[in-house]
Amino acid sequence: LESSLLTQPWASVCFGESAFLAKACFRDTGYILLISDLSSVWYESADVEVVGQRSKELNKRLTVHVSSFLHRLCNLMCPLLAGQPDAATSFSCHHTASGLSLHVKSELSGLPFYWDFHCCPAPVEMVSRHLVRPLIRMSLALQYQVQELTSLLLQKDAEIEDYRESGAALSRDRLRTEPFQEDTFQQNFMAEVRSRAS
Repeated sequence: LESSLLTQPWASVCFGESAFLAKACFRDTGYILLISDLSSVWYESADVEVVGQRSKELNKRLTVHVSSFLHRLCNLMCPLLAGQPDAATSFSCHHTASGLSLHVKSELSGLPFYWDFHCCPAPVEMVSRHLVRPLIRMSLALQYQVQELTSLLLQKDAEIEDYRESGAALSRDRLRTEPFQEDTFQQNFMAEVRSRAS
């Protein structure tokens, strides 16, 4: 389950009035859920036995197979993570002594359906594998992309200057651009990033 979770993208979600990043993976054998508020990271991994026991405690009137519960949970969580939450389903969360509890209220087969995700703090290796390392890799990839684009812009400026020195002129003056100044661009960009962060 956790290896499958690595291929799932993070999604921005709201549980009640609280904003989180979350990702999840559901299978017939159970599920795994990972949630972060960018200060802490919590997770729950539940197999068929755990799902079966909890479903009996929370939904005494429902007598369906565990696979149906897992299928229903998937149908509730996956649209939420895709930015298309079901209006008939409500989510709320609260911090507990052991972590984070996510409460789901919906319906199944015309009857009320309840579920609680009991999330505990994620171990450091899981946080590193799912959050820190992917962020560092993406940061390095973006830095490389910026270097490549900067090099391309400087080449384009040299090409345009060569055209000008050869007597070429723009047919439309509004297309004229100033030569790219890498240092100025970096300073302005970082200033904008800092202002947004504050």
